[in-house]
Amino acid sequence: MATYEMKEAKPAPKNLSGPIRWIKENLLATPLDIILTVLGIAVLLMIIPPFVQWAIIDANFVGTTREACTDGGACWVFIKEKITLFIYGFYPESEYWRINLSFVLFFVFGALFKFYGQSFITKIAVFAGYPVLVYFLVSGGYFGLEAVSTDKWGGLTLTLIVAAVGIVAAFPIGIVLAFGRQSELPIIRNLSVIYIEFIRGVPLITILFMASVILPLFFPEGMTFDKLLRALIGITLFQAAYIAEVIRGGLQAIPKGQYEAADSLGLSYWQKMLLVILPQALKVSIPNLVGASISLFKDTTLVLIIGLFDLLAMVHLTGSDAAWLGYETEGYVFVTFIFWIFCYSLSKYSNILEQRYNTDHR
Repeated sequence: MATYEMKEAKPAPKNLSGPIRWIKENLLATPLDIILTVLGIAVLLMIIPPFVQWAIIDANFVGTTREACTDGGACWVFIKEKITLFIYGFYPESEYWRINLSFVLFFVFGALFKFYGQSFITKIAVFAGYPVLVYFLVSGGYFGLEAVSTDKWGGLTLTLIVAAVGIVAAFPIGIVLAFGRQSELPIIRNLSVIYIEFIRGVPLITILFMASVILPLFFPEGMTFDKLLRALIGITLFQAAYIAEVIRGGLQAIPKGQYEAADSLGLSYWQKMLLVILPQALKVSIPNLVGASISLFKDTTLVLIIGLFDLLAMVHLTGSDAAWLGYETEGYVFVTFIFWIFCYSLSKYSNILEQRYNTDHR
C-alpha cells in the first residue's frame, strides 16, 4: 500500500502575493490597464500637489480677520471665525449646550442599542426614544428650556435633523408600501404602485415646493404648519417611495422555499412576513438601503430653495459677508469634507452590517 509523506506548506513567492501581485493583477494586467494607470497617476499628480500646496503649505490658520490671510493659500481663518454658523446656524449662543448634548446622546443611545438592545421591544424603544428626546431638547418650551423656533435652526444641525428624520420616518412607510405593492388585493396594490411611481418620477425639489406652497392649501383656515415640518413631510414621503422599491427588490430575492417553509409552520401572513421574510429581505437590501440614505443625506441641501439654511446654505450666507468676500471656496471645501466624512461613515457601517448578518456558508 502506497504511503504519502506530508510536506510542510511553503509560503507563496513574494512576487506572487502581497501588494506586488495586486498591482500586477489590477493595474498592469493588460496594455490598456497600463495606459489607464499611467493616465490616472498623471491626473493625480496634476491635482493633489497643487491642492496640498494651497490647502496646507501656503494656507493661513491663525488670525481673526481677512488681513491675516495672504494671497496664494487657503484662508482657514474664515472657517474658524464662521464655524458656529456652520454648525449651529442662528441658534442662540447661550443654548449651544443643548445641541452639543444631543450629539453626545447620539453615542449614548448608540451604545445602548448595541449592548442592551437584545429584545425587539428594547431596540424600538431606543431607536424611537432618541429623536423624541432630541426634539424636546432642541426645540425647547418644555421642562424650563427656552423655546427656539425652527427658523433659527441651521447649519450642520439642520442637515442632520432633516436627514435623520427623513431616513427614520420613511423606513416603516417604505416597508408598508413594499408589502402593498406585492399585495394580492388589487386596490391596495394599485394605490401603492401609483404612489411609488408618481413620487419616483418627480424630482425632490418639486416635492419640497409642493410641501411648502401647496400643502398649506389643504389645511383649515387659520391652521399653519411650521416650514421645517412641511419640508420633513415632503422629504419623508419622497424617501419612502425609494425605500419601498429597495425593500421590494429584497423581497423578490428571497427564495420561494422560504415562503413555503413559513406556510408549512402554520404562520399567518403577517407572522410569515415580519418574522421570516422581512428580516432576510432587509439583510439582502442593506447596501441599497444605505445607498438611498446617502443620497438623501446629500439631497438635504435642496431645503435652501424653501428658505431653510442647512450646512451648504451657510456657505452662501457667510460668503456674502462684506468682511469675508472672496472666500467661498474655503467654505465649499470644508462642506465637501464634512459630507464626505458622513457618507463614508455610512458606507463603512454598511460593510459592518453586511459582515455581521452574513449567513452564507463558506
